[in-house]
Amino acid sequence: MQLQFLQSHAWQVSLGRFVVLLTVALALGWWLGAVEYAVIVALLGYSLRSLVSLYRLQTWLRSRQRTPPPEDRGVWSDISTYMHMKLHAERSRKRRLVNLLRAFREGAAALPDGVVVLDRGRSVIWFNEAAERLLGMAAPRDRGAHIDDFLPLPAKTWFNEDPTREPLRDAASNVNESVRLSFRLIPYSYDHSLLVVRDMTPLARLEQVRRDFVANVSHELRTPLTVLHGYLEMLEPEVMPQLAPVLADLRGQSRRMTQIVEDLLTLSRLEAQQHINDNERVSMRALLSTLKREADGLSQGRHHIDVVLACESDLRGSTDYLHSAFSNLVSNAVRYTPEGGRIEISWQSTANAGARFAVADTGYGIPAEHLPRITERFYRVSTSRSRESGGTGLGLSIVKHVLQLHQARLEIESELGVGSTFSCVFARERLLAFEPLSEEAQ
Repeated sequence: MQLQFLQSHAWQVSLGRFVVLLTVALALGWWLGAVEYAVIVALLGYSLRSLVSLYRLQTWLRSRQRTPPPEDRGVWSDISTYMHMKLHAERSRKRRLVNLLRAFREGAAALPDGVVVLDRGRSVIWFNEAAERLLGMAAPRDRGAHIDDFLPLPAKTWFNEDPTREPLRDAASNVNESVRLSFRLIPYSYDHSLLVVRDMTPLARLEQVRRDFVANVSHELRTPLTVLHGYLEMLEPEVMPQLAPVLADLRGQSRRMTQIVEDLLTLSRLEAQQHINDNERVSMRALLSTLKREADGLSQGRHHIDVVLACESDLRGSTDYLHSAFSNLVSNAVRYTPEGGRIEISWQSTANAGARFAVADTGYGIPAEHLPRITERFYRVSTSRSRESGGTGLGLSIVKHVLQLHQARLEIESELGVGSTFSCVFARERLLAFEPLSEEAQ
């Protein structure tokens, strides 16, 4: 209402001036006998005055000094006043945004984790002091540089695949190999993303202590378990028939404990290794044939087991480790699939020119809430079912670590009452062209 009143008053003043000027011009022209010339002169004067007011407004707008707007109590004054209000509001808004941005920037700079702002082309826009310490960056020299110049090799590989899918949990820093880092990429707009780098060295040390403890305890348990198992095998149930059930139970538990110890030692070795000899040619046709025989022997005809070979590539990796991982998946499928169920072992190509080894079954299925934790050691979906089937709870942990050593990943799909599919996905860099099988392998 106040703005409308100001606008109305300004137009009244301007129109009043114009009417007075025109009236004076008409009266003067009539008195001099030159009405037309008097009106033209009056209009030219009014136009000149409007141009002067417009020039003053332009000069005020271009001036960097915060002076009051020019006043003439007309329309031009009203326009300048309105623009002054808008500029004042915009300056206040800009000041608030600058203060807010400064507060966020100071907060990000104080974070213990490294924070790097990247553009769409992975160029560095901004980074905090922790990123300088962890990645060896320096401001302002490295602003505008490519992030790959500061990443270790595992992080570069992770970046080139799908970094938003899951974080990279362990990689050595380029600045100091004893410093272990984790990387997480967070897109927050179409053109920008946030790379968060965390120092995992203290956690890695604790993890190493845990691994050493497990390995040492497992190694110390190995000898007494072997002795105990040997003495139990010497006891014949026929000599003491009344103790036959007890001896059978003791032998079963002894074998189970021995298997747990062996799996723990295997897992400890895998966790301690950063690199393995993974340049062997793994013949997938021979490996699938071996896995089929092992599955048939474990199933004893209780399941329908099929093999699908739909990828014309072998793998570059460790034959022993990959056979151990794949065999774990196959044996799990046989253990947790009811009699008469179907199991499919497949080797297929993926959309991005990679390959996928998959074991699909028609077993009980896994509830969705268990899937994020199913690769943890000793994690069980059903404790009673695992014990009945003879599982140790370490198989999927072994599979996960073997795949990590081959720069591959484990994908799990499952539906209750329908079945599960465990897939080992390999990048195309791991694939080799098929070679003819030797007569022995065939």
